[in-house]
Amino acid sequence: MTRAHPTPGTPTTHPTPGTPSPAGTPPGTPPAGPARPDTPTADTDPVTGPGTAAPFEDTGTSPTGPTTRATPAADLAAMPGRAIHPGTAVPDSDNPGTPQADPAAPGTPTTDIPATGTPADTKAPALARTPPSALRGHLDARLTGAARAWLGRALDEAAASPGTHGPISVWELRLAEAGRRCGPENADAARVLILHAARADTAALTRVYQQGTAAERRAVLHVLPHLVPGPAALPLVEDALRTNDTRILAAAVGPYTARHLDPHQWRHAVLKCLFTGVPVDAVADLGARAHADAELARMLGDYAAERSAAGRPVPEDLYRVLALTDPTAVPARPSEPEEQP
Repeated sequence: MTRAHPTPGTPTTHPTPGTPSPAGTPPGTPPAGPARPDTPTADTDPVTGPGTAAPFEDTGTSPTGPTTRATPAADLAAMPGRAIHPGTAVPDSDNPGTPQADPAAPGTPTTDIPATGTPADTKAPALARTPPSALRGHLDARLTGAARAWLGRALDEAAASPGTHGPISVWELRLAEAGRRCGPENADAARVLILHAARADTAALTRVYQQGTAAERRAVLHVLPHLVPGPAALPLVEDALRTNDTRILAAAVGPYTARHLDPHQWRHAVLKCLFTGVPVDAVADLGARAHADAELARMLGDYAAERSAAGRPVPEDLYRVLALTDPTAVPARPSEPEEQP
């Protein structure tokens, strides 16, 4: 039988999901129906939606205003010394030349493969939960003499010149050096201490996050509960929750998010962790916030059903979170906010 081919230049039409099947569909084939509102499907990112790239890291969206506004390439190129081109991954300064989260092409499901290709750093949230004084003692015990001396000088510089001075402050330059001076395994903690010593306000933290590498963004997210008492830095958290970088996601669901993110976005953050493979141990105050949350329980049940229907395994962490939503369970006590400097 001769197969008819469309005339070149003739657009090909596709049926819209939820509409009746066109002629030629085998009898008995049900039409595709829309997913339930607020429920991610097996191939849908719970935060960004189906086939959506991470808005800031992958497409150049700025977190300083509405999180859907794209930053023009000219603005990004004008940032001092740290131009980031839309459509490219942000390199991790601790591993020069290596993109930290190579974005998937739009429409590519990432359900079973975290974008970094490695498990999330489950120890990362400790940086946000450890008082800076205790963090300094822990870091001093791990660093060599030269690295310890460099950190001491960097902290003194930050304390002597806090806030913002000119296009870029001296302590911001030290953030970029931390990986080389202290080693990649200690760099995040060193950056948190430098930001804390500089008493960086929300505007300075936003600039570092906006212009920095993936490693510097993690440090900003870790330091939020130590520096920002209110919800002013939530745009940074909301932006971080849209990325596929599992280490940034783990940093984004720390104590600051637990205290300030609204219930709707927080539920989707938990689902994003399940979706990307970030252990739910990274979610601060999970037990307290999930307790008796019937809507979260519904969303988890729907997500588990979607994965099962698609022939994919249901993450074990999903059942852990689902058990926490039981209203008859003893609720966990939320963590106490620390005093701000």
